[in-house]
Amino acid sequence: MAMILAWTRVALAQSESMAGTREMTLAEARSRALATHPRITSADLRALAAHQRVIQERAAWWPQVFAASTAVGTDDPSGVHVAAGSLNAPGVYERAGVGGTVSQLITDFGRTGNLVASARLEAQAAATNVLATRQQLLLEVDVAYFALLRARAISAVASATLTSRQHLLDQSTALASNHLRSELDVRFAQVGVDEARLMVSRSRADVEAARTSLVLFLGRSDADQSEFQPTEEPLPEIPAADAGVLVARALAARPDLVSMRFGRDASRRRVAAIRGQQNPTLSIFGAAGVSPVHDDHFGHDYAAAGLNLSIPLFAGGLYKAREMEAAQLAEAASAVVAEAELKVIRDVRLAWLEVVQAREALGLSRSLATSAEIALQLAQARFDQGLSSIVELNQADLNRTRAEIGVATAAFDLRLRADALDYAAGALH
Repeated sequence: MAMILAWTRVALAQSESMAGTREMTLAEARSRALATHPRITSADLRALAAHQRVIQERAAWWPQVFAASTAVGTDDPSGVHVAAGSLNAPGVYERAGVGGTVSQLITDFGRTGNLVASARLEAQAAATNVLATRQQLLLEVDVAYFALLRARAISAVASATLTSRQHLLDQSTALASNHLRSELDVRFAQVGVDEARLMVSRSRADVEAARTSLVLFLGRSDADQSEFQPTEEPLPEIPAADAGVLVARALAARPDLVSMRFGRDASRRRVAAIRGQQNPTLSIFGAAGVSPVHDDHFGHDYAAAGLNLSIPLFAGGLYKAREMEAAQLAEAASAVVAEAELKVIRDVRLAWLEVVQAREALGLSRSLATSAEIALQLAQARFDQGLSSIVELNQADLNRTRAEIGVATAAFDLRLRADALDYAAGALH
């Protein structure tokens, strides 16, 4: 088995070099995906947008400055008197002037502070969500990368199987021509070759399908899909003896969970901010300007300043309803976080068990492949000596092929399970 697989890998390496392909490591695939995938760009932009909310809420603490320019003309030098409209002064006098207005919030008794704190927590949640998006994308890239490696390994097994069965067909044909084997043996050998060819065809299609899935994460066009080949990755290390350590790490540092906690805390501060709508608001304001063209009723310049205290008295239950809505949403967010924590604990423990089982399955698959190879060698020897029929040899060859595919599948399943465990524990980087 080892010799046949070695021949197959050499042939694959030669064909890849002739086609001008180059190797791509898992680290390179990850780096390319993080640099080009739209999902990362979207998460980054959302984080930047969330930061703007902080600036918007914090703007209430800064002075508000407005400039104004007014020009009014009338054909009545004594002024036009408006008799209907609002309760403002009804006189309209000819004038032109420029000026400015400044207002400054003195205090709203914590409402703006809570709004700023809520916006900051939401910005932190969005920034942490970028890390969660990166980890999710890395997991998907790893799955596609290892799927391509597994498909290529199975394709190598199929090619090696076709080589060995073609050799058996040639041997059976030569023996039948010398009347040392029957035509039935030749037909059985031909069936084996046809099955191997079908296996090779399917495995090559699987390789191209897996390559296409990986290319989608790399941002490459259909024209250059064949420009790279994945490299073998070492088997993962043995996981921790106890899943409890990984559970603690996941609860403390898993980005999606941390993001949800920031969102929950933001909801709580939003409750306090909405409750603050019922608080008084104290502001100072001032206005100044000049009027180069004015009626005698006006001066050449003007300046004024004052304090404004606004006290909400009654709004038909609006403020209380808003507060209750925000409080209930905050409680719902807390329940969602609690449920997410339970799911994280479950995911980590299940992923840890799957890694342990996958490592054990790999060892058993290797043992099975060794036994199948020995059985095939014995069956080949018996067939060469005329002590058995080709049916026995075909069965041994089939067992060997299945065992080799099992080894390839188990090896890459172990890598995928280990990656899933790192993702569940928040350690995929």
